[in-house]
Amino acid sequence: MTRFPSLFVSHGAPTLALERGGAADFLRGYGETLGRPEAILVISAHWETDTPAVGVSPAPGTIHDFRGFPPALYQIRYPAPGAPLVAEEAARLIEAASGQGQAVGQRVRRDPERGLDHGAWVPLSLMYPAADIPVAQLSILRRGGPAAHLALGEAIRPLRDAGVLVLASGSATHNLYEFRGQDHDAPAPDWVSGFADWLAQAIHEGRAADLVNYRKLAPHAERNHPTEEHLLPLHVALGAASPSAIGRRVHSSHAHGVLAMDVHAFD
Repeated sequence: MTRFPSLFVSHGAPTLALERGGAADFLRGYGETLGRPEAILVISAHWETDTPAVGVSPAPGTIHDFRGFPPALYQIRYPAPGAPLVAEEAARLIEAASGQGQAVGQRVRRDPERGLDHGAWVPLSLMYPAADIPVAQLSILRRGGPAAHLALGEAIRPLRDAGVLVLASGSATHNLYEFRGQDHDAPAPDWVSGFADWLAQAIHEGRAADLVNYRKLAPHAERNHPTEEHLLPLHVALGAASPSAIGRRVHSSHAHGVLAMDVHAFD
């Protein structure tokens, strides 16, 4: 059975689903490059809970969790089947694990109503447009930091041995206060590219402790992530990787200057 890398994908604005060029074109070809997994477990920045939760719907709906975008976006549906058995196994692994605070070792909530938010369906609609691969979601923790999310990833690592693609979806940089008014093709300022490059180097060198402590060590960390939810999926992907895995930045581009659209794979 194929063992897929764990991935961190920057999903940017919801309009990524409609765009051409840059990250959109990369993702359109990336699913074919990776091959077809048995199922996909998505960890999205847009589902935050107090304790871990998984979506167990057999037919998750498409959530349009945004306002003020082109009407065409609201017409998109991603009708992939659910993966309740994968979600249940993820929950069992998290409950059986020991580690960081509220992340693991306690009851995981099973949510029968949760659909796929845009952090899930936007990249999936590009990578696997046929929507015929079962998909489940795992939440991130509202009050859990990088170490807690690393522990979540470590707990679900065995899923990769069953052909499950662990797809963590967030953003390498995510300062929406400085996003407004930027042209789509605006150049990235130094404070954005400097942080993204530090992140890529730390990943490639396997500096997990530095990635957990990125807020103290990375240049312009708080400016790029005023809140952490869009980077925390990266720590789940890092934890789901094998301890000896080499992380690689497989795509690098920018949108609106301040959004680094990087994609990282942990082989």
